[in-house]
Amino acid sequence: MQNKIQNPELFILGAGPGDPELITIKGFKALQQANVILYDNLANKELLEISRDDCEKVYVGKQPYGDYTPQETIHELIKHYAFTKGNVVRLKGGDPFIFGRGFEEIIYARQHGITTHYIPGVTSMQASGLDDIPLTHRLVSESVWMVTGTKKDGSLSADLTCAMHSNATVVIYMGMKKLAEIASAYINAGKGDTPAAIIQHASLPHQKSAKGKVCNLEALAADNQLTYPAIIIIGDVVNVKN
Repeated sequence: MQNKIQNPELFILGAGPGDPELITIKGFKALQQANVILYDNLANKELLEISRDDCEKVYVGKQPYGDYTPQETIHELIKHYAFTKGNVVRLKGGDPFIFGRGFEEIIYARQHGITTHYIPGVTSMQASGLDDIPLTHRLVSESVWMVTGTKKDGSLSADLTCAMHSNATVVIYMGMKKLAEIASAYINAGKGDTPAAIIQHASLPHQKSAKGKVCNLEALAADNQLTYPAIIIIGDVVNVKN
């Protein structure tokens, strides 16, 4: 019978938006020291090569709108490996605390006596700059709203209504199934001509994007064959270069 680890540790690590070189130095070191890596669908698999040969890599990904590993199963795997292997890295795409359920895993681990560590990652909206879209720009946008496109019950976040009535840049995560609803919300508010962009696979060599008006989001996605994983950016910053 395997001895139970006396000092189990969990590292919640942000993998960044896709480009493996965007991971932090602290995150790099955590991967080098890991005994087990539980990795997501959106974490670049090249990051697994940083780890030791004897490190166990376990896929616990969630395909958008498809097959997924239940969160409860991930929790159980965290507990199992923390107490049998000692050092577990939970590698999550983007930043684990921005629509990533990372803090849920922190709470669960602490409840079971596991020491936790959080290592931030570059969230996908920050990669918009690679497409010449700054999230803020003097005299154009002085703040940013981050909104989830799909809440736990499947509905569009009501916060979008508040966001669209400000001068802030609006960034919508997980919203590709809600393009029609997003466009309708802006049209009904008399803001259908607001500039908008969709960026897919941000920071990766195969990144794709398109710019237009929020009222045409569905056509923008269809005409440019854009799908998930992607972020939607709405606001005057989209055209600040023009």
